[in-house]
Amino acid sequence: MGDVLKSSYKFLDSIQAAFLFTDAHAKILYANELAESFFGYPRAELEGQRMRILFFEEDLVYFLPNIHYLTLYNKGFNGEALLRRKDGEKIFVHLFTSSFKEGEETFLTFAFHKIQRLKNLERDKSEAEHYASLGRIVEGMAHQFRNPVASIGGYANRLLKELRASRKNHSYATQILREAGKLEAILQQVEEYVRIPRPVLRKEKIQEVVGGILQDLSPQGREKGISIRLRADDLAGNGQVFIDRGLINRAFARILANSLEAVAQIPGGKKKIIEVTLSEDDENVQVSIADQGEGIAPKNLSLIFEPFFSTRPDRVGLGLTFARRVMKEHGGAMRVESQLRKGTTVTLYLPKDRRRKVRREWISPQAAARGEGEE
Repeated sequence: MGDVLKSSYKFLDSIQAAFLFTDAHAKILYANELAESFFGYPRAELEGQRMRILFFEEDLVYFLPNIHYLTLYNKGFNGEALLRRKDGEKIFVHLFTSSFKEGEETFLTFAFHKIQRLKNLERDKSEAEHYASLGRIVEGMAHQFRNPVASIGGYANRLLKELRASRKNHSYATQILREAGKLEAILQQVEEYVRIPRPVLRKEKIQEVVGGILQDLSPQGREKGISIRLRADDLAGNGQVFIDRGLINRAFARILANSLEAVAQIPGGKKKIIEVTLSEDDENVQVSIADQGEGIAPKNLSLIFEPFFSTRPDRVGLGLTFARRVMKEHGGAMRVESQLRKGTTVTLYLPKDRRRKVRREWISPQAAARGEGEE
C-alpha cells in the first residue's frame, strides 16, 4: 500500500478537498495537505490516529460506526457532518466516503469539502424568497387598506357635513371605529407574520401542548355548539418533540380558529364536531385537525398559503400563511386536504429528533458491533 500512496501524493495534494486514506479499521494512513489546514493537525500527527479523533463525543456512539459500516459494506456515506478541529473548533463539511481493495487488504477513503459556500447560496436563496414574500405582503396590504381607508375618508367627510344631525353622527362614528379596528387587526397580523422569531426549541410532550391549547379554545367551541375531540390512540411512543411551544400554540390556534369558523356554518340539526388526532412514525409526530365544514374549492386549494388570500372579505387571510411559516422554522411540514361540502383536514408534521437517523441510532447490527468496539 505504501507504493500506491506514494505514487498518488502529488495528485492528492492538488485536489481541492481534504483527503484521508485509512485501513479497514479506520486508522489514518495518509492525509493530504488540505487535510492539515482543514483540521489543524500536522500531517504526521494525523497519520496513525483513528478517525474518531475528528468526531465529537456524541457522534462516536452511532454516527461514526454507521459511516464506517456504510463505507465498508455499502456504497459509502455521502452527506453533511459536523467535525472537530484540533483546537476544538467545529467545522461543517460535506463528507464522501468509499472503499477499495489492494491485494487482500481493504482501504477506506474520506473526502471532505467545506460547504460554507453552499450554505451562503442557500441563505441568499432563502433571503430572496423572504423578500419576495414581503413584496407580496406589501401588495396585499395596499389592497386591504384601500377599501377601509376610503370608507374612513368618506364617512369622515359626511360626518363633517352632518355635525348638527346628532342621530346620524353616532352611526357614522361607529362605522369609522369599525373600519379603524379592521386596519389595526391587519397591521397586527402583518407584523406578527413578518416578525416571527427563530424558534427556541425545547423538548415537549405533544399531548400536553395540544391539550393545553384545546383547554383554552374549547369554550369558544361550546359557545357555538361545537364539540372538539382529542384522539391519541395512534401515539405509540412518548410523543416527545423539539418545538418552540409559544410559536406552535399560535400556529395551532389559527388553524383551529379556521375549523371553528367552518363548522359553525354547518346548518342546524347536524353534529358539529372537530377531531384532533395525534399520531407518529419513525421520524415525525403528526397533529391532524379535521372538520366537516364547507371545505375548500379545488381552484382555491393552491392559494390558501398566499398572504392575504381569503374567500371571506372580513378576514385578513394570514392564518394559514403564519402557521406554515412556523412549521418551516421548525423543520416540519404542513399539509391541507379538503373536499368541497365534505370538510378539511390540516396535518402538522413535527420532527421527533433534530438529528438525522444516521446520527442517533445504529443502522445495522454490524454498525452496532463496530460502535461497541470503538468504546
